[in-house]
Amino acid sequence: MEDAVLFMTEKSTPSRSNIKSLPIIFFFDIQGIGHKEFVPPGQTVNGNYYCEILRRPRENVRCKRPQMWKMGDWLLHHDNVPTHTSLVVREFLTKNNMTTVPHPAYSLHLAPCDFYVFPKMKLQLKGWRFVSTEEIQAESQQVLNTLMPADFSECFQKLQNRWDCCI
Repeated sequence: MEDAVLFMTEKSTPSRSNIKSLPIIFFFDIQGIGHKEFVPPGQTVNGNYYCEILRRPRENVRCKRPQMWKMGDWLLHHDNVPTHTSLVVREFLTKNNMTTVPHPAYSLHLAPCDFYVFPKMKLQLKGWRFVSTEEIQAESQQVLNTLMPADFSECFQKLQNRWDCCI
């Protein structure tokens, strides 16, 4: 892929405790994770909240990848959940000249987080019992921090192979 692609994902991290799930949202490219954050307990991820989140990785691209920002050769790839396709989000993306990569409906096999990142996280967190939200956040962040640029390169290569098979 010539252009850099910034992937977004939102995933709930299950645990065997009274904490049902903890949504984590992160953006990454071939160099690694550009932005990650946890959704506060009780917060609904709707279009307005997602727009607020999109501002942060957009700013991170501007600061951390200035060459990509200047050239305007970065793209956003997120799936088709209603939050991502809501009118307020589409307006935000248009207003901020953020180009998105289309994602076919019901295509988890083309979502890098679903076929690559989350399985790696699950493998490392399997069997853990968490007592608090903070513990889940710390362990999840630690797992994400262990991913190296080679892992993201492999992820993008697998994505390219999957796209080729679909086309």
